[in-house]
Amino acid sequence: MVRLAGVRKSYPGVGEVLAGVDLEVRPGRPVVVVGGNGSGKSTLLRIAAGATAPTAGTVTGRPAVVGFLPGRVPASPRMPVRAYLRHLAALHGVPRSAAGRAPSTMRPSAAEILDALGFSGDADAPVAQLSSGNVQKVGLAQALSCGAGLVVLDEPWAALDARAAAALDGLLPSDAAVLVADHTGRGPALPGAHVLRLAGGRLTQEEPAPDGPPDEAAFTVVELRCTGDPAAALRVLPAVREWWSGPGSLTVQVPVTCGDAVLVAALRHGCSVLGVWRE
Repeated sequence: MVRLAGVRKSYPGVGEVLAGVDLEVRPGRPVVVVGGNGSGKSTLLRIAAGATAPTAGTVTGRPAVVGFLPGRVPASPRMPVRAYLRHLAALHGVPRSAAGRAPSTMRPSAAEILDALGFSGDADAPVAQLSSGNVQKVGLAQALSCGAGLVVLDEPWAALDARAAAALDGLLPSDAAVLVADHTGRGPALPGAHVLRLAGGRLTQEEPAPDGPPDEAAFTVVELRCTGDPAAALRVLPAVREWWSGPGSLTVQVPVTCGDAVLVAALRHGCSVLGVWRE
C-alpha cells in the first residue's frame, strides 16, 4: 500500500497547492481524483509517482517500479516509438532482452497494449511526429507494460477515441495500486473506484452518483480551448443546447447524457478541455 501523509506543496509566487493531503492507494481498488483545472491534481500525482518532492509530508510504501503517465507525454523530436519504449523499459529496469515482452505474464506487453488501443502511427517514426491520440497510446503502453507495483495516470482517457477509451478500462491492472486523475467521467465508473475530489488543497470523499438512469433534464457544461473559428468546433460537437465564446475559448451546454460524446468529439477536433461541470 502506498500512503501519503500530511503532504503539502508550495510554489514560489503561487502559494500552497496541496495543504496537508492524506491518501492511501492499494491494489484492487483504483483511486480516482477529480477536481477543477489548477486544483493540484497533477502535482498530487507527480508526488505520488516520485517525480516531484513534497514541500512537507511523507510518501511511504512506494514500490521500486512505478508506471507513470504525466499530463503531457514528453516526446523526443528524433526518438522513434520502438526506441522510446525500449528506453523507458530500461529506465524501469526491464532487461533489454525482455523489453518487447511484459515483465509479468499477468500484464500485456507494450506492443499488445498499443494494438488493444488501436495505435495507428508508424512505430519507426519519431514520437513527436505522431498525433496527440497516438502519443497518448505510447505513453500508456510504457506505463502499463513495465510490471509496476504502482500505476499513476494523469488524465489517461484524454485524446483517446471512444474505442481506445473503452479498451483502456480493461487494461488497468488489478494487481497493482492504481491512482488516476480524470475529468472525463470514465474514472469514477471503474469497478470499485474510490473517488476523491481535490479542492482548496485538500481531498474529500466525492458523493456517489444517485442510482437509476441519468436525469435527462440535467445539463453538462464543457469549457474548451479551441484554435480557429469556434463555429468549426461547434459543427463537430453533438447535442449542443447553448454555447458561448470568448478569446480562445468555447463553452457549450449539452444534456448530461451526451457529456462523454462531446468530450470525445472535442478532443478529436484538437480542442483542450478547460473545465467540466454539471448544472
